Amino acid sequence: MSKVHVKTGDTVMIISGKDAGKSGKVLQVSPKEGKVIVEGLNMVTKHVKPRREGEQGGIVKAEGALYAAKVMPVCPKCGKATRVGHIVNNGKKVRVCKKCGAEF
Repeated sequence: MSKVHVKTGDTVMIISGKDAGKSGKVLQVSPKEGKVIVEGLNMVTKHVKPRREGEQGGIVKAEGALYAAKVMPVCPKCGKATRVGHIVNNGKKVRVCKKCGAEF
């Protein structure tokens, strides 16, 4: 089982590709593939076929998955894209910002 450094609900910044520098919220994480889906970023067009009677088909815009290595979590305290560190606090392992040391 592979691990990913971000969780669902984290605010992340994309560090490479066409959306580099943009931030968004993680909607879905797929650790097996090592990919994440970020809200409003990496938009792709999909051709959708109508499935039921009266349903509309057409071209739909949706968020595409991108590799987790292309995103960095944004620290809620300092507001910068940062690497994730881990410390044990009161017997519980928590994630911390490598730049300012704040928990998130």
